[in-house]
Amino acid sequence: MKRITIYIAILAGLALSSCKKDFLDRVPRDQIVDETFWETEGQLVLAANGLYAVIKNKNTVDLDQIGDNSYNSSSTDHRNIAAGRYGIDIGTANTEWRNLYQAIRQCNVFLSNYNRAETVSPERREELAAEARVIRAYLYAHLTLFFGDVPLITTPITIEDVYGPRNPAQEVQDFVLNELQEASVYLKSELPDKSNQGRIRKGAALGLKARYALYFGRYDVAEKAAKDVMDLGVYQLYNTGDPATTYNNFFTWAGKLVNGNNRETIIARLNLTNESMHNLSREIQVPDQSSRFNPTKSLVDAYLCSDGLPIDKSPLYRDNTYNQVFENRDPRMAQTILAPGARWGGRYDGKPVNTSPEIFTTPKFVSDRRGSVTVTGYYFTKYVEIATVSQVGFDQNDIHVLRYGEILLTYAEARFEQGTLTQEDLDKTINLLRGRVNMHPMMLTELAANGMDVRTEIRRERRVELALEGQRYFDIKRWKQGALLAQPIKGMNKAWAAVPADVANLRADAQGYIIVDDDRRFEDPKNYLWPVPMIQLDRNPNLGQNPGW
Repeated sequence: MKRITIYIAILAGLALSSCKKDFLDRVPRDQIVDETFWETEGQLVLAANGLYAVIKNKNTVDLDQIGDNSYNSSSTDHRNIAAGRYGIDIGTANTEWRNLYQAIRQCNVFLSNYNRAETVSPERREELAAEARVIRAYLYAHLTLFFGDVPLITTPITIEDVYGPRNPAQEVQDFVLNELQEASVYLKSELPDKSNQGRIRKGAALGLKARYALYFGRYDVAEKAAKDVMDLGVYQLYNTGDPATTYNNFFTWAGKLVNGNNRETIIARLNLTNESMHNLSREIQVPDQSSRFNPTKSLVDAYLCSDGLPIDKSPLYRDNTYNQVFENRDPRMAQTILAPGARWGGRYDGKPVNTSPEIFTTPKFVSDRRGSVTVTGYYFTKYVEIATVSQVGFDQNDIHVLRYGEILLTYAEARFEQGTLTQEDLDKTINLLRGRVNMHPMMLTELAANGMDVRTEIRRERRVELALEGQRYFDIKRWKQGALLAQPIKGMNKAWAAVPADVANLRADAQGYIIVDDDRRFEDPKNYLWPVPMIQLDRNPNLGQNPGW
């Protein structure tokens, strides 16, 4: 037996040596490899599906922590960026740079290989490639909005690419807008069926083009792209028929795409049980710690009164008590910021004796691990699913990355900035948003009669409609209002506290409003761009650095 074994071993060795090259040239049969992957439609779909994971999920909402809408109770990079307290070594800048380029490489790999699937029809191949091109444009838009000039790489990254210089921001912006327009040609106009929920369609490409053209100050392009989306005739504002709840309802489970009653969302990160979930509800109303998302006084004050006038002009506004602040206001305020008497998941609030912890009555400032603590005196209710507040990482709410409501706002602003805005334009854009919640319409004649600036009101509308949707920081930057980020973060008036002793040690301004953070600064033009991350600059000195850094 031993002799037979030796003979077999010798024969095997001879066979191996005679066909060693042929053996090494073979591809593995037990794993996916590049040589055999790009052949079938199923493989292309699988590869395209993987790209959807690079679209921002809850971190879309997290971006609102950089502006002046929300304040994080924990010391985070987002909070420090908003306050101007950071340097070239800040981790978030490098994380964004690294992650965005890793995702771009995934898109580039797909776009360099999809045409190898010769058994797939050219139309189908180009449709899937268009999805990849839209996602890549979305990624490059974030890069240039954060960093300005960035390397523009459209093929799988090589050593030469890694050590190349940055391309001018203008060139990157042109690329983004052109890619989105060209990709739109190959995408279907109609909404996906139930089996394809969440897939990118023509409206997504044109909608992102409208957004980024607005961001880049190309108002004619933004107007045209927004109108193209509107003219598709497939999107409409989500509406349950109840103006008191419909706006808030959209950001809960009820507004998920899979439910089939949402034709407003254009791009979303879908979240499914045991597959992809987030922790937003708990972070907003965490019942045993401090809320991570604290609405600011600045945001609260931005909401108009129900007569369409700002709080400093309206005879309806009263602020002698906490409850009065929420009375006679734009209905979107109480559907975004938690109002007294509303259901919540934060458990015991600041009321001395609260026998109904499921109902919010007054803010909580003392941490005793029995209820959600606020640092501003306010809480969000938008994006909160009360049933999951007590559970960690169990939110299934879709994150709405792009929706039709934004398209309407983009069209109105783009028209205004070109000097062509009419009342008819407002009636088919902003007043549709207001009408959904039974809010007083925006009337150009009324604005003029009350000495209200049209640009200010269009920007206000964008702020309140899109609060907590990750757009405020980019809006502040493109409007060149960086000085707003240097303003102190304030909260409610200490006089409104149910237990005065709970707020006695909190700092306040001369009017009694809580000062949460007054160590904020904004250096113009330096802070309009993030620094090229120190790690990336060490690896590639050819990148150079942004002004002031």
